[in-house]
Amino acid sequence: MTATTVTPPYTYTKSREAFDRAFRVIPSGIYGHQGPSEGCYIPQTAFPLFSSRAQGTKFWDLDDNEYIDYMCGYGPNVLGYRDPDVDAAAQAQAKLEDVVTIPSAVMVDFAELLVDTVASADWAFFAKNGGDTTTLAVLTARAATRRKKIVFFDGFYHGVAPWTQKLDYPGILEEDVAHNLYAPWNDLAALERLFSEHRGQIAGLIAQPYMHGNFVDNQLPAQGYWAGVRKLCDDHGVVLIVDDVRAGFRLDLAGSDHYFGFEADLICFCKALANGYNVSALCGKESLKDVVSSLSYTGSYWMSAVPFAAGIASITKLKQLDGPALFERLGTELTTGLVSAASDHGLHLVASGAPALFYLRLADDDSLMLHQEWVAECVQRGVFLTSHHNHFINAALTSADIARTVEVAHEAFGIVKARHPELG
Repeated sequence: MTATTVTPPYTYTKSREAFDRAFRVIPSGIYGHQGPSEGCYIPQTAFPLFSSRAQGTKFWDLDDNEYIDYMCGYGPNVLGYRDPDVDAAAQAQAKLEDVVTIPSAVMVDFAELLVDTVASADWAFFAKNGGDTTTLAVLTARAATRRKKIVFFDGFYHGVAPWTQKLDYPGILEEDVAHNLYAPWNDLAALERLFSEHRGQIAGLIAQPYMHGNFVDNQLPAQGYWAGVRKLCDDHGVVLIVDDVRAGFRLDLAGSDHYFGFEADLICFCKALANGYNVSALCGKESLKDVVSSLSYTGSYWMSAVPFAAGIASITKLKQLDGPALFERLGTELTTGLVSAASDHGLHLVASGAPALFYLRLADDDSLMLHQEWVAECVQRGVFLTSHHNHFINAALTSADIARTVEVAHEAFGIVKARHPELG
């Protein structure tokens, strides 16, 4: 530890013991972003592996270390962990019914709320995961057009179903991705050429509202870009699908397509829909309602009533708080403070994307390893970031939390700078 260190780094004895147990009975011990196969996010020894409780904008690990959490469960925590209003609504519903042979009428209430809230929604269809909705959207586009091909933008992520993956991924067949087409983001001319080359063959185009991929600065749409995409889809009879699973309700309660000034044919929601209760939704235009009705698509828990009640409470509270404006303000305050803290040490931190959904990159080292070092020092001092993924703001975050975050970040920048005198 260098002389610049003030806060002693956390230790993870109980997390490691739990991981040793997990590794014997769970593939990889932990799957997903925190698992060993994803160890590139931050060094394995730098972060906790299991939590014990959560409240508001914070969680605690098994060793009782406290974290200000900027991953928010990778997005679902939009109001704050254990939000009292959302939990009360869920508990009240649970006393009545949850998974029953026929659906609860609360499903209708939730659908009506989404249709009233989301600009491009004439109906809502519920599932459980974001990938459920993106897969349903693609099925709908193909059923509506009787075509096969789907357009993606380079750097996309739309879930883990085989059609969303790459040919060189384990278990993926050529047939799974045979009808996928790829276009560069923010290049309308290239997209127009692709549409012309495959005229009459493209069923749908699926895209995030802006490029918030991993390992690269996030990119907002160029002026007029979405209007151009909308026109191309209209001219070629292509279904325009917006994957709002990650950004939905953080930029605009009416949908991120509304935020960027256009309307999707289909829009996919999940993460911020019910503050952590397990539900997702595909919303869309009246013209596609009968098409969705024709599909064989359901799941064992897709009409669970408790998440519907939680979703109603969550969206209602986001409206009361004007969530998107709050996230914009807090995200701007945070990213401005972090960039300034880096500058104090002669380092260059880039914050990109929307402030509610910000991405960070320490630009002093092209290998990204320096960035990983900085994130590791932050995590071990109670600020939970991840190296190469966008981060999230939630409504429980306070200016005091942000001030503490900037303080820890400043300390971590100092440690990294002292460790690398070659940076000048």
